Amino acid sequence: MLETRKCRRFLLGCALMSLSVFLLSFHSTRLTRVSRAQQYSIPSQIPQNNTVIKYPLDFVYPYNYSFILNEPDKCRHGDPFVVILILTQAHAIGNRHAIRQTWGNESLVPGVSLVRLFLLGMPKHFTNELQEMLEDESKLFHDIIQQNFMDTYINLTIKTMMGLQWVSTFCPNVSYIMKIDDDMFLNTEHLVKFLNPKVPGKKDYFTGYVVKGTRPVRAEWYRYYLPKELYEPDYFPPYCGGPGYLLSGDMAKKIYDIAHVIKPFHVEDAFMGVCLEKLKVAITVAPKSFFNGHKIAYEKCQYSKLITVHHFGPDELLKLWPDFTTAKELCQTNNTS
Repeated sequence: MLETRKCRRFLLGCALMSLSVFLLSFHSTRLTRVSRAQQYSIPSQIPQNNTVIKYPLDFVYPYNYSFILNEPDKCRHGDPFVVILILTQAHAIGNRHAIRQTWGNESLVPGVSLVRLFLLGMPKHFTNELQEMLEDESKLFHDIIQQNFMDTYINLTIKTMMGLQWVSTFCPNVSYIMKIDDDMFLNTEHLVKFLNPKVPGKKDYFTGYVVKGTRPVRAEWYRYYLPKELYEPDYFPPYCGGPGYLLSGDMAKKIYDIAHVIKPFHVEDAFMGVCLEKLKVAITVAPKSFFNGHKIAYEKCQYSKLITVHHFGPDELLKLWPDFTTAKELCQTNNTS
């Protein structure tokens, strides 16, 4: 397979670089200790044209970020049925390699146009060598989108908004968007079957694993701490769990536009729920267990009825995928759902 040979050649070329980046990250130490509340007002310095990109408390998206790597022509030859936006980081080479060979293969569903895009910011431990490695990968596979914000958990909302900005700018007529993390299992064929390309695409559509009745965390030591400066209400509206959710193509611009007037916060999936509430768009409840935000033990016929499963490393994904694909015909005979 051509794409497999490309992956092998690329991986051999960047293995040593990946190791060096890992060691740099492992041995890095903080020069100062700050509270999580203080982190929001600290400039995120990025060695990109000697500029400093900030995430201030009064930030409203977009905050003047630029595309470093882009694929503006991905939809030039036709409107795809699904654009798969995959959140990843620079060092996650193995994850991207596994996804391209499995559920992210753009030719996986015959007769259905799929577009795969990996979304990245600028690595926290930036080196010219790491950026050059990303550029080489981009030239090889044409599936990486990168802007010049710092790629940290605090900026997760910015990364998702970048994906919606790309869709609304370069692929506005796509039928559906699947936003998903790079440590997920995606049953792409069942996703397409669920959406049914033979019928007109839905509008104002948003679905996934629905989360209700949650509140912002106000304890400063917790990872999900959310200060009132960023989000004042003591409740979250319903939202879909961030590891994987699905929306109709028209929602990309609607959410991107409303985000221009809402102060964003780093709990990305909850922020999307706030956007939906402002837009007065109700979440569609998908059939039970289609979208899973947790790990489920692999069983091929059970997986044939699911769309997403969380917590999959690249080795596990590559190991189970051949069995999963050969089980399709057997499971279809036993699957009436």
